[in-house]
Amino acid sequence: MKIDIMQDMMNTNLHYAAENKAAFAANGIYAVNVLGSPGAGKTTLLETTFHYLQGKIKSAVVEGDLATARDAARIAACGVPVIQINTEGGCHLDAKMVAKTLGGFDLPKLDLMVIENVGNLVCPAAYDLGEHEKILVMSLTEGGDKPAKYPTAFLAAAAVVLNKFDLLPYIGVDAEKMKKEILDINPQIKIFETSCREGQVFGVDKFAEYLLQKAGKNSAKA
Repeated sequence: MKIDIMQDMMNTNLHYAAENKAAFAANGIYAVNVLGSPGAGKTTLLETTFHYLQGKIKSAVVEGDLATARDAARIAACGVPVIQINTEGGCHLDAKMVAKTLGGFDLPKLDLMVIENVGNLVCPAAYDLGEHEKILVMSLTEGGDKPAKYPTAFLAAAAVVLNKFDLLPYIGVDAEKMKKEILDINPQIKIFETSCREGQVFGVDKFAEYLLQKAGKNSAKA
């Protein structure tokens, strides 16, 4: 019986994911689902990325958290439209939650939709939200063993952002070994190395260019 319930949940999710995908396609929007553990630096990465994208493309964010609208407020301060979803204990966003937010955006004017998922390396990887790709953000401070311990997230992602590279000299992580393990899991994954710390920002421009290229290729707008 539990298996039937789970199958029903996943089928329902796939239905809404297909609707979301159709809405993104109809409006020429490139959608990314950003995954990562709590504290990986997802929101800070987005804040810094939107600085580089400003004036180049129109972006919006669906912000997922268990509680509070603190991250949504940070995104709004960047001048980016944002809608907060609080899951009230749920460990991930699902496609129906995202579908409910889309009517709150002026979709025809957007090029890029960023869905910042709830902080978790496990559940979010299994749910299609209708996005074009999943992007995994991982802080080096989480430890070099995480790719091997959480391979599903890396298999599901098209790109991984290894964040907080400014802390590398202090944490004893072998970044090259970590990158090799990631590529062993998913040879096609794109790897970015970033730091978003004030005064030590680097690598974010390359990540922003990646999103700009993807959104530009997808957009049907003049």
